[in-house]
Amino acid sequence: MQSLHILLLILGYFLVLILISYFTNRGGSNADFFKAGKQSPWYLVAFGMIGASLSGVTFISVPGWVEASKFSYFQVVLGYTVGYAVIGTVLLPLYYRLNLTSIYTYLEGRFGNASYKTGASFFLLSRVVGASFRLYLVAVVLQNLIFDAMNIPFWVTVTITILLIWLYTFKSGIKTIVWTDTLQTLFMLIAVGVSVYYVSTDLGLSGSQLFTFIANSDMSQIFFVDDWKSADHFVKQFISGAFIAIVMTGLDQDMMQKNLTCRNLKDAQKNMFWFTIVLIIVNFVFLVLGLLLTVYAAQNGIDAHKDQLYPTLAMQNEFGIGVAVLFILGLIAAAYSSADSALTALTTSFSIDILEIEKKYEEAKQIRVRKLIHILVSLLLIAVIIIFKYVIADDSVIAKLFVFAGYTYGPLLGLYAYGLFTKWKVEDKLVPIVAILTPFLGYAISTFCTTYLNFEFGFFILILNGALTFLGLILIRTQKN
Repeated sequence: MQSLHILLLILGYFLVLILISYFTNRGGSNADFFKAGKQSPWYLVAFGMIGASLSGVTFISVPGWVEASKFSYFQVVLGYTVGYAVIGTVLLPLYYRLNLTSIYTYLEGRFGNASYKTGASFFLLSRVVGASFRLYLVAVVLQNLIFDAMNIPFWVTVTITILLIWLYTFKSGIKTIVWTDTLQTLFMLIAVGVSVYYVSTDLGLSGSQLFTFIANSDMSQIFFVDDWKSADHFVKQFISGAFIAIVMTGLDQDMMQKNLTCRNLKDAQKNMFWFTIVLIIVNFVFLVLGLLLTVYAAQNGIDAHKDQLYPTLAMQNEFGIGVAVLFILGLIAAAYSSADSALTALTTSFSIDILEIEKKYEEAKQIRVRKLIHILVSLLLIAVIIIFKYVIADDSVIAKLFVFAGYTYGPLLGLYAYGLFTKWKVEDKLVPIVAILTPFLGYAISTFCTTYLNFEFGFFILILNGALTFLGLILIRTQKN
């Protein structure tokens, strides 16, 4: 495909999103922006959350990760089931009982204002970096495919991408996103499904042959139980997966904001149940695609690895123009489905948790302030993505994303665990100190264990940081309720 054709495809896709936005954003109130009026059908929320959870990182990095790590990532995915069960049975009932707009207001009632601001601040840091990681990956691919040939700088690519997202979310936020994410998830799933079909066909595999080929491949190994010191060990990966799901979905305003748009708790729980099942299946399909692409590249002497594997094979017309078109659609769907909800969630959290606009201003001024914050958050994402261009050297983004999340979501995990499973209060003004010191202590412990004990924490670093925060809160406890 030529650069102009790809550009026209992106513009056509964007016009569809604008059309959806037009029909869903006629209200423009804060109730629509933050909660969609609590009228979202649960099945739309569940389906749309698939796209937001997968993002461009899964779309590109997971297939490219198979060559080096086999199917070990599926151990993490299996752990998700436990985490999502906790969300559905513990966290969602809490959020609905308290009728929350921002989930971090729970911390204010449980501990105090300093704890509340700490939780919200760690979410803001986590989501800014996480969303930037995801968008950076997609922006790099688009830059290589289109904009380099047109002599357009990387910063312009990023700015245009964020601008397009801002345009269809600025008025009604989450109300629009529930619908656009549904469309974008559909494009992602069609893209990966068609890719698996064409790659397997080119390899001469069909029906039962495909399943046999996958089962007999050395790269399809899922469970790793031999070396307990390895970061790929099953216990570490499974438990980490459970806690990653809890913090990156259940303690994340971005993901929970979608759940809180459902009509009631029962609908939100149905959403989580079906979301879990579909997400597990989809992640496995992505791993299968990675295996097939790796084998195809090796058999045909194509030098493509890690995050460049899927884009290279799809765009070189190895499997025909149809796969190339669907790859582009899936890629931009992955980019927009994670970034639009992140932009809305960051705007929500900063407006409600940091500026407290619902407490300070009347409705008209709340809307004006919220729109200004929406613009400022967009500019912040642009700046962070451009910075990543110069500091990220590794070709595999997904591992970096989960490790970083372990340091920023760890304090949130500790705060909520302490709040839910103890009756102690804490010295509220000391909570920020505990939360800030925890990642540094966790990094020191991880480095020591890797260097001197040959023990790798890997994604398990999230649990370490959560435990350190929990212990720190015990040290500053005051009395029982």
